[in-house]
Amino acid sequence: MIAENLERIRTSIERCALSCRRNPADIHLIAVSKKIPVAAIRQAIACGQQAFGENYIQEAEQKWLELDGAINLHFIGHLQSNKAKIAARIASVIETVDSLKLAEALNRHLETFDRTIRILIQVNVGNDPNKSGVLPGKTEELLRQVGKLPRLQVAGLMTIPPLTETPEATRPHFRALRLLADEMADKQLFHDSQHVELSMGMSDDFEIAIEEGATMVRIGTAIFGSRPAGV
Repeated sequence: MIAENLERIRTSIERCALSCRRNPADIHLIAVSKKIPVAAIRQAIACGQQAFGENYIQEAEQKWLELDGAINLHFIGHLQSNKAKIAARIASVIETVDSLKLAEALNRHLETFDRTIRILIQVNVGNDPNKSGVLPGKTEELLRQVGKLPRLQVAGLMTIPPLTETPEATRPHFRALRLLADEMADKQLFHDSQHVELSMGMSDDFEIAIEEGATMVRIGTAIFGSRPAGV
């Protein structure tokens, strides 16, 4: 099942990218593996999947250990500063940096581990009280602050839009993130402002996200199937 699902998703990504005149190679699939057993992750790895997204830091650490660290781990959940040490040790990319306090904690631990990692700034584009993320109007200030931390490479922006009744209703939020990223890139506020990452879009709306400029799509259910209720 996982092999077939991955092939279907990859085909959809390629078709969608080509339809909006984008290079499919510029769009990276992040397989969201929260609450998914390591055996299923191994199946996905065997099918060529490289990047996996985890939401809970203790679960991510356990999987990282079981896989001997041989995993391109994107941390995509809310990260508390007191858990930053674990993330600094195991993550390849942290997509949910939304405060200077968290960024400074990560930078401090990365110094200890002698690591430099890529991060994304999470933006609450919908001003949703149920979502984490810096507000759009505060993004420039945070980018300028985090850009001074030597162990963090700010690669782009990430968002989780508010819940909507239809996938199409997410489009304005994805477009808003892209426009914000363009504005920040014009001010040279990313590590590489010529190649800015936009992590947005999930199983139900990733094609819309691609049409609006996503370079990373986070897909779980469409690959691994439904998770147990409550997770």
